Amino acid sequence: MIQIPSDLHPDLVPLVFLLGTWEGAGVTDFPGAEKANFGQEVSFTHDGRNFLEYHSHTWILDAEGNKVRPLESESGYWRVDKDRKVEVVMVRDDGVVEVWYGELADKKPQIDLATDAVARTAASGPYTGGKRLYGYVNSDLMWVGEKQTPEVPLRPYMSAQLKKVVTPEEVAEMARNLPDMPDDGIAFFK
Repeated sequence: MIQIPSDLHPDLVPLVFLLGTWEGAGVTDFPGAEKANFGQEVSFTHDGRNFLEYHSHTWILDAEGNKVRPLESESGYWRVDKDRKVEVVMVRDDGVVEVWYGELADKKPQIDLATDAVARTAASGPYTGGKRLYGYVNSDLMWVGEKQTPEVPLRPYMSAQLKKVVTPEEVAEMARNLPDMPDDGIAFFK
């Protein structure tokens, strides 16, 4: 269930489905890099201003699903305007800074983004741009990323399916909202 926090900036209501901490797994495959399964933790938070703060950490998983080593990390800020246009500023641990633009789909929680600007440090690998698709599907956050380099045309390279992490505070709030149960609890199930 999607809830709109009372202190959420009104401009961000179209992005409310992103809020929270998400965990899951995905696959990565790009020419010149190791093909692997990865784990991911993503958080979207707000502080009352007109943007969401975003953090993502990924790590390589072994065949049993155990963490092997870090893969990539990124963080940034997401905004949306009254016409449902989305803009994202993102920095990645490999020395890449990106500006993304896109839009929310009509009548569904889905965001299509494409890079508008890419800046790289000398230490970063070759990269010229990308696309991403984020969607809220059956209570999961799903995404797929595409990237291109001078040598490789735009192609998918990462995708994941993430489940929302429920905090103890959220569990307590859900419990407060349950209907009153009979003292023995059994009559509730009859």
